[in-house]
Amino acid sequence: MKDIMVVFTGGTIGSTSQGSAIDVEASGSYMIIDQFKEQYDLEATFDTIQPMNILSENLTAQQWLVLAEQIRAIPQEKYAGIIVTHGSDTLAYSAAMMGYLLADTTIPIVLIASNYPLADERANGLRNFSEAVQWITLEAPPGVFATYENDRGECQLYLATRLMQCEPFTDQFRSPYELTLGTLKQGSLNWTEDERNPALHQLGPANSVWTERLKQVRELADSIVYIKPFPGLNYDLYQWNTSKPKAIVHDLYHSGTACSLEEGPYSLPAFIRRCRAEGIDVYLTPAKRSEDMQYATTTKLFEAGAVLLGGMAPEAAMTKLMLAYALLDSHDYEQIITFMTQEELYYELHLPSRP
Repeated sequence: MKDIMVVFTGGTIGSTSQGSAIDVEASGSYMIIDQFKEQYDLEATFDTIQPMNILSENLTAQQWLVLAEQIRAIPQEKYAGIIVTHGSDTLAYSAAMMGYLLADTTIPIVLIASNYPLADERANGLRNFSEAVQWITLEAPPGVFATYENDRGECQLYLATRLMQCEPFTDQFRSPYELTLGTLKQGSLNWTEDERNPALHQLGPANSVWTERLKQVRELADSIVYIKPFPGLNYDLYQWNTSKPKAIVHDLYHSGTACSLEEGPYSLPAFIRRCRAEGIDVYLTPAKRSEDMQYATTTKLFEAGAVLLGGMAPEAAMTKLMLAYALLDSHDYEQIITFMTQEELYYELHLPSRP
């Protein structure tokens, strides 16, 4: 049986409690393998690398390229799969970016996290690791995934670009339309029967026109601003002096709306028009597809010049935009829109809601 490569990056799953604080510690990452060998009577052997050892909230965009390069350098023919241990705070963003950058993998790559340090009896990190190990050993196809145990004790499996940020008060991850690939139990997948999910036999190395181009990315475009709406958001506060963003991602309320007053400091349409006049592209997320949107107020946002990234997780949208503005000419607006809305890199598009 082939070994499994474990890639440590730090995070809570690689941390220890130091007094009243939780922080990464040099030997903390390796605790998960020691615990696994102590508590599970399973045949599995591991190699390890540690490209970084940070709390994931301190992750910067360029470190994703370092991580992807390190993972690409792993000789895949030697391993049954790769497990990446990661902090929960930015797991959804990293999963999406690795899904794009490593979509041509010939073996399974599974990202995992833990809600507490491993020494804490409440921690689910070891169980997440165990399920990833067993699934890789038993049946996992090539692809990039994330797995995480929910508050019902179910280890959910996600496609990497369909993972959404952890909820602040519950430590629970989500996905668009609450759609996961399924639930892992002792390494076997109870697949979610849904037309929006690819069948397991359909999963395999991506072979798109972008596969090789993504490998050539040497710097990500991080001049992107994310705005979350709330009543009273004053857009006059957003002024650009010596530096301005290439793009803005504007969040929406759950029904796909935001303040659509025609004019004034609280008007999103007026803000969109100002941004477009200044050469700043504006995208809207998260939301259903435009054809599923029914509010006239949302139509005003499109008319002002915003582009809807329908059906995409915000994390998948943000990370894909970083690639879009790195790969493409930022002045070729139509090409970027096509890339974002029609070029599927790794299952991030075409996820319609059901009637």
